[in-house]
Amino acid sequence: MASSPDVPSVGNTPENPGSDTPPEAPNAAGSTAGGERRGRVRARRAAVMAVPATLIAAGLAVLTAQGALGVQFAISGMPFTVTATELNGTGFEQFGALDNMAEGSPNAGDTGGQVLVVTSAIKNATLTKLCQSVDLGGINLLITAGRGAEKVSATDLTTDSTVLSGNAEFNNIEIGNDASTLTKAGVKGPIGVFSQQADTVRIAKLRQTNYATTAGVFKLPGLKLRFSDSGC
Repeated sequence: MASSPDVPSVGNTPENPGSDTPPEAPNAAGSTAGGERRGRVRARRAAVMAVPATLIAAGLAVLTAQGALGVQFAISGMPFTVTATELNGTGFEQFGALDNMAEGSPNAGDTGGQVLVVTSAIKNATLTKLCQSVDLGGINLLITAGRGAEKVSATDLTTDSTVLSGNAEFNNIEIGNDASTLTKAGVKGPIGVFSQQADTVRIAKLRQTNYATTAGVFKLPGLKLRFSDSGC
């Protein structure tokens, strides 16, 4: 996935010594609003460097990554839920990243328009009884597929998540790789970022909160899209 651009300086700062824009007035605590925003963004950037192995091993999911095949678009900032009774994949990678909303997004809140995510890539994946839902404010847009004999399948599957759970099993796992050196799924992350990869992954009772998903090919047998009072 594409790396996040640096946040521009605001006003007459050391980064813009020639600016004619007057500096922001300090608040009661003696700091500027712009300084607080930049501080939050820097903290999120630093957090990407320290996504722990315990978070990954606690219950992974069908995730994926900002890199060669990852998210290249501005996210809406509205999270959506994905569940499946089982995920099986070959060629698995995972690392931390930042997703960016469109400038001026009403969903940005106090995040600076960035969301810290755990991202992963799966070269080839199948999912049983897939469910996806997004809360539109009192009603959910619900998508289901793969509930018959044929499973949902995807190639070059990528998803950015903030919450994930399930019972995971890996074959030939490597933990602690530099994300720029990953080889299992064809995605490379930012240099200096913690990551892991494995030959295969299986996750039972998958549940995750996502901000973005992409795939080279995504086959959804038995697809049903509808509105519902409840989500997945």
